[in-house]
Amino acid sequence: MTSSTSESAGSFWRTPIVVIVIGCLIAMVGFGIRSIFGLFLEPMTLANGWDRETFALAMAIQNLLWGIGVPIAGAVADRFGPSKVLAFGAVVYGLGVWGMASAESGLELHLFGGLLTGLGVAFTAFSIAIAAIAKVVGPERRSLALGLGTAAGSFGQVVFSPLGQAFIANFGWHSALLILAASALLIVPLAFGLPHITTGKGEAPSDQTLGNALREASEHKGFVLLTIGFFVCGFHVAFITVHFPAYVQDLGLGAEVGAYSISLIGLFNIVGSFLSGAAGQRWSKKCGLSVIYFARAITIGALLLLPKTDVTIYAFAAVMGILWLSTVPLTTGIVAQVFGVRYMATLFGIVFFSHQVGSFLGVWLGGYLYDTIGTYDPVWWAGIVLGLLAAAIHLPIDENPLIRKAPAPAQ
Repeated sequence: MTSSTSESAGSFWRTPIVVIVIGCLIAMVGFGIRSIFGLFLEPMTLANGWDRETFALAMAIQNLLWGIGVPIAGAVADRFGPSKVLAFGAVVYGLGVWGMASAESGLELHLFGGLLTGLGVAFTAFSIAIAAIAKVVGPERRSLALGLGTAAGSFGQVVFSPLGQAFIANFGWHSALLILAASALLIVPLAFGLPHITTGKGEAPSDQTLGNALREASEHKGFVLLTIGFFVCGFHVAFITVHFPAYVQDLGLGAEVGAYSISLIGLFNIVGSFLSGAAGQRWSKKCGLSVIYFARAITIGALLLLPKTDVTIYAFAAVMGILWLSTVPLTTGIVAQVFGVRYMATLFGIVFFSHQVGSFLGVWLGGYLYDTIGTYDPVWWAGIVLGLLAAAIHLPIDENPLIRKAPAPAQ
């Protein structure tokens, strides 16, 4: 009896709908917490006498460690199952945020808020939960399910953004971080509801090794282009997540406008992620990605050129929200469509590493340039150029599934 069959026999209650719900809850909590760290930039830097680059570097390290850790976490989850990986990650996540609250120096902030929290985020990454979801639904519904899982992460942003701001306003930023640290531990019991399945529904069993899968992907031009393109997504998303609340206050608008904007991004991303998953089920995923990146460039340009009012900020947040993580169902969908789901968590983890390199650069560059020249404008313009480049780079990707030889029958 295979491990996949054994798992199914011992876990009859883990129906596709149960796995989808659990995976969505994990994505909601894990992504929701890390999406609101930008709310702490102003109060933490003022209270501790840090400049913005100090806080930005911690968030940049966090994003980089997130990117480095996700392929490792994905490989372990593909080999041994997602439950223990996610539970371990939740504990590290909680410790990192707790340490971030207690940091008294920039170095401590970088170690706890950057290194430890980054590893915790990596080992609770929504990509691990999404990979588990992908394996319990057939190819005919997979893109839609991936969109649902991504939308759940955004719903976490919708929930945690106003909650985080309320915690800061009522209890102070230190207590707010402690509450978030405790919230991360909710992932531990949820994690053990996910099954360990090696063969995706509707796919033939494969005897492919991880090494062969990695070699196959590295030699595929489309995988390389997809990896390069996802760098741009990380640059956009991380810069906005960390610096946008402060950017809004720099414009003379209230702190609540920045918090509501982050929440709006998450709210509209629920719509964007779901529509992206549905569109990817019917039409070309690579063309969808090109449209999204082109639209991001236009949206950022409009923000820079239009008058900076509450309405402009909220409109930008709504449009950017639709485009926010709508890249994820299409990017993960291409990985699953071309290479299958056996090593999906590992392969998407590699693509995601590029995303986090972009995140590191976007977050750190934002803080550095602001402290140096007093404005975020060069980063915004860089985001426009990168968006246009990403729109072009996805078009040559070959989305057709790879054809492999069937495994030899057992003697």
